[in-house]
Amino acid sequence: MARQARRQDGTGIYHVMLRGINRQNIFEDEEDYLRLLGCLHALCIRHDDNGMPLPGLCTIYAYCLMSNHVHLLIQEKDESIGETIKRLGVSYARYYNKKYDRNGHLFQDRFKSEPVNEMSYFLIFMRYIHQNPVKAGLVNNIRDYPWSSWKEYERHTTVTNGLCKIGSVIKHIPFAELKAFVETPVDESLYILDIENDGRFSVSDENLRTILKESYGMRNPHELQSLEKEQRNVVLADLCLAGGDIRQIARITGISFGVVQKIKRKTDERKM
Repeated sequence: MARQARRQDGTGIYHVMLRGINRQNIFEDEEDYLRLLGCLHALCIRHDDNGMPLPGLCTIYAYCLMSNHVHLLIQEKDESIGETIKRLGVSYARYYNKKYDRNGHLFQDRFKSEPVNEMSYFLIFMRYIHQNPVKAGLVNNIRDYPWSSWKEYERHTTVTNGLCKIGSVIKHIPFAELKAFVETPVDESLYILDIENDGRFSVSDENLRTILKESYGMRNPHELQSLEKEQRNVVLADLCLAGGDIRQIARITGISFGVVQKIKRKTDERKM
């Protein structure tokens, strides 16, 4: 069956969620977060070979970069939102694959999006995007998360070259009102694109990374993908025995959910 076309809206503004394939991490260190922001900046502020300004391909109103997914409040311009997000994904994946010596897709093939038709929805998505790290338990307050656009909004009177088009938002709603609204927790009854939170795991991501590093000398979990199948499965079994969740291991290592699931079943059978 052919895929359905994305819903279009009159404003051209969308809430977009782009996530790693098999829910794997797409950011490993600060440089990675900064590179993705640089890729976004290159879409909004463009120049020709002579340094002359070119029209931006999109406008960014809000963003939040999480370990294995990205939320954007973005407006399309001369090209479709699909083309713009494809540019972003290709640009960042090229950098990431080269840095971590990996091949293949980094992002899930079809990103998720929902159109923003009214100002009320626009504000709800602003709140949701900036509340993401709080909901995930990473910080207690939106201002404490370093990889979202909220820091630009809090410095809106002094920031002159930020990524987001803050002025347009502040024209519609005074910053004090926006701040009060965005800092209010999201109503859980609202249906908004989500990463499908798998809950808290019995062992932390960091503990699994430590096992890979200290027991197998892997500086990056994705090195597991380059091992021979038999050796790879031994390592996966160790992660399962250490208490790793199937989705958690798949996300950290980039190994498919199905492969990890089979190893998990075998380790569980051995324990019975």
